[in-house]
Amino acid sequence: MNDKFFDLKKEKQDRMINAALKVFALNGYRHASTDDIVLEAGISKGLLFHYFGSKIGLYEFLFDYASHFAVVELQSGVRREETGYFAIQRQIVAAETTLQRQYPYIILYLDSVLRETSDEALDAVADARHLISDCYDSLLQNADYRKLGFDGPESDDARRLDNLVRFTRQGLLRSHLEDKDFSADALQKEIDSYLDFLEKVFVK
Repeated sequence: MNDKFFDLKKEKQDRMINAALKVFALNGYRHASTDDIVLEAGISKGLLFHYFGSKIGLYEFLFDYASHFAVVELQSGVRREETGYFAIQRQIVAAETTLQRQYPYIILYLDSVLRETSDEALDAVADARHLISDCYDSLLQNADYRKLGFDGPESDDARRLDNLVRFTRQGLLRSHLEDKDFSADALQKEIDSYLDFLEKVFVK
């Protein structure tokens, strides 16, 4: 972590983090521009490089910060004793909502890292890139898929349902982020409505 960056006022930290999350999430590492990041953050490029040294330095810091912040929030937001598949999914969405109230693009950014193709970016996060996917997998490890009529979490139908829920969340997130008045709570409400619908279909 960059200790001197955390000496800044929290408001300025969050402006810089949010700007970087947005630009990297929407463009990927290769096409993300530090000019766009400083414009979004309302700071000088000199200040950005003073704290992070380079674009790759910023990317590496950002992933370390965002992934650890997200893992802590997600793990604390899902009750380990819960076995209901859709109840767990709602808890995941609630935890993501808490994250997105502060950092609207954090989930989209972390997903973009999993799809990143730049060798430079991949090398920078190689040691911890698995953290997010491992975290989401662990959150669902206690889900009882048998109540949904599936043989278990490794069955083809269970995987299809997991993908259906994930793609629905991602699609709704992208749609809501296009709104200049983005509301994490409004996003949560709509995702929950889709989970309610799916639960009626799958839980007999």
